[in-house]
Amino acid sequence: MRKITLFIVSFIVFFYTMQGQIPFSRGVNLTGWFQTSNARQIQFSKYTKKDFQNIKSLGCDVIRLPINLFGMTSGNPDYTLDPLFLEFLDEAVNWAEELQMHLILDNHSTDDLASKNPDLESILVKVWTQMAEHFSNRSQYISFEIMNEPNGITTQTWGEIQQKAINAIRASDKSHFIIVGGASWNTYSELSSLPYYTDTKLIYTFHFYDPFVFTHQGATWSSPSMASLANVPFPYNASTMPSTPSDLVGTWIESALNNYKYDGNVAKVKSLIDLAVNFKTARNANVYCGEFGVYIPNSNDADRVFWYSEVRKYLEEKGIPWTTWDFQNGFGLFQKGSNELFDYDVNIPLINALGLNSPPQKTYTLRPDSVGFPIYTDFIGEKILESSNLNGGSIDFYSSENPNNGKRCLLWRDCNQYGTVGFDFQPDKDLSQLRGNTYALSLLVRGNSSNTSFDLRFIDTKTGSADHPWRMNYTINDSKITWDNKWHKLYIPLTNFYEGGSWDTGNWYNPIGAFDWKAVDRFEIVSEQGSLSGKKLWFDNIQIANMDTAKIYENSSGISILSQKNTNLSISPNPVINNAEISYTIYKNEDIDISIYNLSGQKIETIINKTQNAGTYTVDWNRTNTSKSLKSGVYICCLKTKNQNISIKLILI
Repeated sequence: MRKITLFIVSFIVFFYTMQGQIPFSRGVNLTGWFQTSNARQIQFSKYTKKDFQNIKSLGCDVIRLPINLFGMTSGNPDYTLDPLFLEFLDEAVNWAEELQMHLILDNHSTDDLASKNPDLESILVKVWTQMAEHFSNRSQYISFEIMNEPNGITTQTWGEIQQKAINAIRASDKSHFIIVGGASWNTYSELSSLPYYTDTKLIYTFHFYDPFVFTHQGATWSSPSMASLANVPFPYNASTMPSTPSDLVGTWIESALNNYKYDGNVAKVKSLIDLAVNFKTARNANVYCGEFGVYIPNSNDADRVFWYSEVRKYLEEKGIPWTTWDFQNGFGLFQKGSNELFDYDVNIPLINALGLNSPPQKTYTLRPDSVGFPIYTDFIGEKILESSNLNGGSIDFYSSENPNNGKRCLLWRDCNQYGTVGFDFQPDKDLSQLRGNTYALSLLVRGNSSNTSFDLRFIDTKTGSADHPWRMNYTINDSKITWDNKWHKLYIPLTNFYEGGSWDTGNWYNPIGAFDWKAVDRFEIVSEQGSLSGKKLWFDNIQIANMDTAKIYENSSGISILSQKNTNLSISPNPVINNAEISYTIYKNEDIDISIYNLSGQKIETIINKTQNAGTYTVDWNRTNTSKSLKSGVYICCLKTKNQNISIKLILI
């Protein structure tokens, strides 16, 4: 039955693709993931296959993935795509294809001057030529969006540039949909000014954020800033309408507020969407709304929900697919001020307004962690967000400079005093039980220069104006580590950390014994004692553990390294409750062994031991089926080939 269902779904996608019709209907933008300044700043573990599954469970069939595509290249003159970026994006594409969800690869280059760049045409041709070549053989679940919100040029000029990008894609990819739009930030009013493109696999996009003083009240990035604007109702209500904030008097925003009784209603909203509908009819074109939404902080939630309901229903009435901006963050689907956890914090009235499936919700309670967890291995750990302060330095979370094990390590260099490498726990952590059970911070570190000193520290959660974000510190210096470019182990019991006071709102507070291990906000590595200019530090396998089992692997040059072949080994979900999917790629016919080990290096279970052809594989693993009891804790999934190429992933059960 499952094979028949998959065949039917695939046939439907194929049918719509061949007809040139839009094969998706509703979805979300997955923001803040691939929008970093370069590939080495992508926090790939921020989203996992489980998030894709959650989005699909809402009833969505498409994800629009904003990508700072220009930043994912080597820059001028060649704009060569970074292989690390393609590795990460390939994995996201794999998840979408496995789940039979559409994925729009959106060139969301964030530099506002991007579309005003005189070399824009040549840059677009270079990056889209590479993207098309790389993805030409992927499934029809993938679409290309040439550029998000071009601005600063006319639609006529942009339309000619866009044609060159279409041609560049079609030189190697004839089949995938291409998403195109007008200038002036993809406004609906510019669609009719676009050229009559002859390509039959185009989707025309527009964005909808009207009335703007409602959808963007509180936004700091508008010009002028609307940070002071709040409580604008929708629809217009004279009794609750705020007056113009003093800092906005005399601006276009004051004029918009004065006209709001005419613009702030459903009829006006529909009349503006009709501009896109008229274009759709006049040209018999595929039209899609790529973004629409209301900024959360200063808007009334009930009014926000009503606006979404009216916009969504009218789009669907007119046969226009959509992706709301966005899944999480300021315009997201979660309750204001929440941890944005899918099982606890979804804004159910908003989900209903969007006509989506309401996921069951539970009440979140912060409970003590009972087992250790990874903070950084080859990636930042799940449910941990980067919160670094570069302060003149640089951080590479994917350095290939002799990692101790796995493919990568963390490289931190040239940081001024008080710079940090930060790991923000989402949600906060209760480490009190682990501290009481002799758990420790375990990590590997190496450095290139003597007289190097930094602090490892935990910071608790500020609970109110009378409280402060208190610190627990541990200082690493030449007395503890020889900085000889070799890996060294650190195993520091949590009980060995000492109170270090607090810096809060520009003031210093001496320690008073108030640090709360039950509400730990983040972990940081800090250049507290002075500048690290000219110094390089590498870190690997940062975790909370209760056994000092870390191993240092020395090769012939004396540098710590465990060889690894690129196998894209991944485990989802992780942490594991009962079942997980173990996915990997091999690039030639190989003898493969995948086994589970405990942290002492003892093999617990062999999952696969056989010869396999080159390809990508997924194995279903049930940890309760092993012959040995797997208690809660941290384990190692190890993939070995006959030539002893190794991939390692930590598994938290």
